[in-house]
Amino acid sequence: MARSKARVYTCCALMLLCVISIIVCICVLMRPRGKCPEDTFSKAAVAADSGKCSEIGRDILQRGGSAVDGAIATLLCTSIMNPQSMGIGGGSIFTVMDSSGKVTIINSRETVPKNVTPDLLKSCPKTFTLVAGSKWIGIPGEIRGYEVAHKLYGKLPWAALFQPTIQLAREGFPIPPVQGRYIPYIDSNETQPLRKLYSDKDGNLLKTGDIVKFEKLADTLEMIANHGPNAFYTGKIAEDLIRDIQEAGGTLTLQDLAEYSVTVSDAWAVPLGAYQMYIPPPPAGGIILSLILNIMKGYHYNSASLTGEQKTQVYHHYVEAFKFANGLKKHIRDPKFSSEVMAKKFTKDSFANHIRSLISSDKTHDAQYYNMTPYLDSMGTTHVSVLAEDGSAVSVTSTINHIFGSKIFSSSTGIILNNELSDFCGRAESLFPGEQPPSSMAPTVIKSQSKTLVIGSTGGSMITTGMASALMNHLWFGKSLKEAIAAPVVFVDSENAVKFESSFDKNVIEGLKALGHNHQTAKYFYNVVNAVEKEDGCIRAVSDARKLGEPAGY
Repeated sequence: MARSKARVYTCCALMLLCVISIIVCICVLMRPRGKCPEDTFSKAAVAADSGKCSEIGRDILQRGGSAVDGAIATLLCTSIMNPQSMGIGGGSIFTVMDSSGKVTIINSRETVPKNVTPDLLKSCPKTFTLVAGSKWIGIPGEIRGYEVAHKLYGKLPWAALFQPTIQLAREGFPIPPVQGRYIPYIDSNETQPLRKLYSDKDGNLLKTGDIVKFEKLADTLEMIANHGPNAFYTGKIAEDLIRDIQEAGGTLTLQDLAEYSVTVSDAWAVPLGAYQMYIPPPPAGGIILSLILNIMKGYHYNSASLTGEQKTQVYHHYVEAFKFANGLKKHIRDPKFSSEVMAKKFTKDSFANHIRSLISSDKTHDAQYYNMTPYLDSMGTTHVSVLAEDGSAVSVTSTINHIFGSKIFSSSTGIILNNELSDFCGRAESLFPGEQPPSSMAPTVIKSQSKTLVIGSTGGSMITTGMASALMNHLWFGKSLKEAIAAPVVFVDSENAVKFESSFDKNVIEGLKALGHNHQTAKYFYNVVNAVEKEDGCIRAVSDARKLGEPAGY
């Protein structure tokens, strides 16, 4: 009897123990997670180079839009907030990661028209300058890119993505400081239609804070929103646009627009230590970025490397890596017109190891050592990074190339046209109808087990500089994302001159000069990195202060 009671008591005790264990587990599971810091978001975020445009993208996400929906709405807004950088008269590259982690590239960069001037490249400038004129206009791919991205990943109706920008463009808004900074670049003689857009009733150029309206562009966007992308490529917009371009001396035809097509491909995956980096293939510039990072990865630097004389050594190796990368840029061509074999090699550790073996730790070399051929630096572009609630992400870079592109403005449609064909200057001896120009654009997604980082940069040739600097500082040197993006950069130009942002460490500058580097002063730095990262359930978004951008999220 006593044993029976003991068994009952034992069973009851075990059952009670089980019940307590289950309650404890449920409590642990239901316990609210640690709150994200004040400067982060818990669900989704957008980082663009305009606070207003980041907010428009965020609002689209909150309405149930996908990461692509948010990106398209943000880009449309940017086309009027920073029209000197991008617009529907240009092209873009989307790097899209869906919620399963698959990464796809949607390339809608401009292409060479059929009737391109045969000896166009003979008129390339010998030194960097803003290249204006109708002969440099490539076939715009921006709207076709939005169309393909939306068909593959969109959730909200197509027209809904256009409405916020249509309203802003029609009602007008105060000119933001960055747009205002570049309005004086408009020349009064060659670009009369564009000057008229930016003039008051007395013919004076508008300035920061003045109200600007883009009413013709609003009409064009409304037509595309209501009737779809074909309105741009085969409808009345196409007819008006081509007429304006041809009246300005351009060679684009209705056939060029009608036959434009977008390239959809898998991203190239490049291992980067604990991370996997997803980049667009050529003619984008992701392979140059991956080469720089793979070379630097092999030195095994960390935060302690940025102290004392070691810091000079870090930047010496970094500058040398860029010099070799500059010598390899001529191999970036549209894969439809050249082999990808050489380009693929750039992403391999073995190739980075080979280049690293050629870098001297105590000196630099002349241009021939790096197999340099002269090319022109470029500038411009915008970048948007988006991370949605479901874990999907978009990194997209868009451009009309130089400031206000070709400076050819279609008065009938409100569209500013690109000057993308100038990107072939110094990088190719010939060009072919349908070919996309080489680019530094590198919209990137980086993944590890604990982190997703959506990042990209603007600034033409400075894109690689901005991104490599931010990624090294953040992933390897222990800086926060904001600190990493804000860190002053060193730029190695097309002639291997080394240029430093104004607040760069003076001791390092002197150390590099002592190693033989050719130090020159740069008037402007155009690198602008916008990024969103998710780590431990918290989302941090950073818009580069260099372009006065602000992120938005919730």
